[in-house]
Amino acid sequence: MADHNALPLVLLTEQFARLPGIGMKSAQRLAYYIISQPEQQGEAFAQALLDAKKNIHYCKCCQNLTDQELCPICSDDARDTSTICVVESPKDVTAFERTGEYNGVYHVLHGLISPIDGITPDRLTIQQLLARLRTGTVQEVIMATNPTVEGDATAMYLAQLLKPLGVHVTRLAFGHPWDFPFGLPVGGILEYADEVTLYKALENRNDM
Repeated sequence: MADHNALPLVLLTEQFARLPGIGMKSAQRLAYYIISQPEQQGEAFAQALLDAKKNIHYCKCCQNLTDQELCPICSDDARDTSTICVVESPKDVTAFERTGEYNGVYHVLHGLISPIDGITPDRLTIQQLLARLRTGTVQEVIMATNPTVEGDATAMYLAQLLKPLGVHVTRLAFGHPWDFPFGLPVGGILEYADEVTLYKALENRNDM
């Protein structure tokens, strides 16, 4: 922002610009909007940010985000705990829950294996996943990482770890656009897929 702007406004804009997908012009609009609101609303916005950072942590079971010891999905006795859907991030859990068709539980890796980016298996929640399988109650693990190079590499790595444990390992259906409506497109991103596509990807999942 230009030097004629008040310093607090400049700093607020810079913070908004740090957010993914927010350019400087969008950051300026957000900053001006916040400033234009009543003080009480600004305080509520700031408090919501502080509360989220302070109170949200990983579910001790599935590693999803929660403000309780267990997330609502892991706490739900109606969920099928014999099936675990492994996803990259909490956003993917939200995407699958929108379908209303999946009744199993999840495991959030919080990343994908990517040596180029310095992300090795030990930086993901793989050990927590293995600990869940040692209970002997899990029958199927669905690899629901994105159909990208990193997603496929992560799925294959996990499959090699899990198969010797006697667990049925499957992969979301994916292919080229002309393969639809049977799954996700190659290179697609789960969080942007519509509910029907995700449902088809689950329904037509393949053995690994």
